[in-house]
Amino acid sequence: MLYRTVIAAALLVLGASAGPAQAATTACEVGRPVRMAGLDWDSNRFHVAVAGYILKHGFGCESESLPGSTIPLLTGLARGDLDIVMEVWKGQLTEVWDKAERAGKVKLLGINFPDAVQGWFVPRYLVEGENAPAKGLVYVTDLPRYKALFRDPEEPDKGRFYNCKLGWDCETINTKKLGVYGLTPHISNFRPGSDAALAAAISAAHERKRPVLYYHWGPSWIMTKYGGVMLKEPAHDPEVWKALKASDTPQKACAYPLVTVYTGANSAFAEQAPGIARFLAAYRTSNEMVGKALLYMQTNKRAGVQGAAVDFLRRRDDVWTQWLEPERAGRVREALERSARKANL
Repeated sequence: MLYRTVIAAALLVLGASAGPAQAATTACEVGRPVRMAGLDWDSNRFHVAVAGYILKHGFGCESESLPGSTIPLLTGLARGDLDIVMEVWKGQLTEVWDKAERAGKVKLLGINFPDAVQGWFVPRYLVEGENAPAKGLVYVTDLPRYKALFRDPEEPDKGRFYNCKLGWDCETINTKKLGVYGLTPHISNFRPGSDAALAAAISAAHERKRPVLYYHWGPSWIMTKYGGVMLKEPAHDPEVWKALKASDTPQKACAYPLVTVYTGANSAFAEQAPGIARFLAAYRTSNEMVGKALLYMQTNKRAGVQGAAVDFLRRRDDVWTQWLEPERAGRVREALERSARKANL
């Protein structure tokens, strides 16, 4: 009961910025708002906003999003407290998703995007060009020779590595990699308090053409705007990766895999709402496509995530209409046209 109370208190109604509520032209398959996992990174927020707009105008459904981190939200999905998750990074999830999937409580619906990347990056201007200050920096194991470039003001004898935030799976993996690659004596492990703080540090360094060493992922506006150079690691090996994740003291490490990111749902909800399940199974984007949307959101801050979703839907009619039956697509298109006319008044 406590978990449900927290969800009820924290739920945010999506689509409020899209304009006044329209009378539903079709009955929602469920007699309540669709509950979505508001995972705490920008690409998921974008997908939740896009799906929320389509659910509202194409299916006649209100939608709600509970913000939070991966494990609690996936636990809620398995319990039935949530209905949909727009990003399932299955290659990086272990017990929570797999246990729920084996029990038949959750299911994958489709591939959201097939080409998510992760790794350790440096700016292109640092390693490319005749006079690049770190021209020989190619592999992560080259970093001790260049640590002075990335000087940590709190530990001046070390370079600083910008890890991801505590609580994310990547933070644990990166920390283990620092040890396996023998970098701990040379490189400090700096963990920003949020993904926004990490992005701010990376962006500030790029804008000033300063050295910076960081973990990041795509799709993201950072990768779309700056296009950093990924440092090389041993090729991804599933067995090495499995041992790296499982052991507190791994002996080997390897590159992150290229990740397929799925849409997922509570199994009972998918049976109750087969039309929504079909829509989510057809929902398909790409690293590049989402990265451009996130860059729009970053450079048009007043628009926010809802504005980025609407901009995407207006520009990429060729994409999202493939996710829907023609009648539902027509309703969404009509809603977009109404909002455009209102904006021009």
